Amino acid sequence: MMTEAVLPASSGGGWSRLYQGKTIPVLTVLLFLCAIWYAGAVYLNSSVLISGYERNNVEWDAGRLVSDAWAMERPILPAPHQIAEEINKTVFQKKITSKRSLVYHAWVTTSATLLGFAFGALLGIMLAVGIVHVQTLDRSLMPWVIASQTIPILAIAPMIIVVLGNMGLTGTIPKSIISMYLCFFPITIGMVKGLRSPDVLQLDLMRTYSASTAQVFWKLRVPASVPFLFASLKVAIAISLVGAIVGELPTGAVAGIGARLLAGSYYGQTIQIWSALIVASVLGMLLVFLVSVIERLVMKKMGYGT
Repeated sequence: MMTEAVLPASSGGGWSRLYQGKTIPVLTVLLFLCAIWYAGAVYLNSSVLISGYERNNVEWDAGRLVSDAWAMERPILPAPHQIAEEINKTVFQKKITSKRSLVYHAWVTTSATLLGFAFGALLGIMLAVGIVHVQTLDRSLMPWVIASQTIPILAIAPMIIVVLGNMGLTGTIPKSIISMYLCFFPITIGMVKGLRSPDVLQLDLMRTYSASTAQVFWKLRVPASVPFLFASLKVAIAISLVGAIVGELPTGAVAGIGARLLAGSYYGQTIQIWSALIVASVLGMLLVFLVSVIERLVMKKMGYGT
């Protein structure tokens, strides 16, 4: 009886667990995207190659077109293996202190991202507390918080850079201010929602216990807002990274992922541009994962999900 019960569960082994989990679906989607990417590289690069063949009277066929499309020095759309080779060269084969290392540039952007994220989190939480507890702020400040996000960041970033530069603030600070400007909004909205999440019965119970406003805030509103806060922090840290990269573009920065994007666009190095974008996306995933790890630790400490 025991053997019959165990056999069906163990049949399939690791393959069954992979199929039922996320590994197989993720790999399937990844392979599908790679196939489309390779086909797109041939399609977009073919016009340049064919015109070159005709101009130089070179005989060509489909096989040569495909191989040349995947090996162009400055392709319109680089093939995935070209990007992988560039990442390997600039991440693993360069010293991290080298200005040609993507690790060096990623750290420059990450420092501005984390500083802006810290500023944005502090500002967002303070605004949320004020909005929840002061009715005047709720009516007057909240519309301005929402309106602030309607201004395109590409339009306001150069103004922030110029103003802060005239004040003697250069380097990481202007980029972190732009990151803060982008990331404080989701934190404010999420924190307001979380602080208002306790229902009427819970608030009445606290009043029955003659709890003060401070006690209601720390013992009821803050614990209830934690899940909302971390959901907002995950969004905010990704937006903060975008803000740091955008902040590097109008300054003509010589370091940072934005600087790599600028240099690649100046010299038509599309492979460099794509490798910087891939590194930025991986960096964003790592930052969101870090916030998720902190969230699990905090939620476990508070007794959620136990």
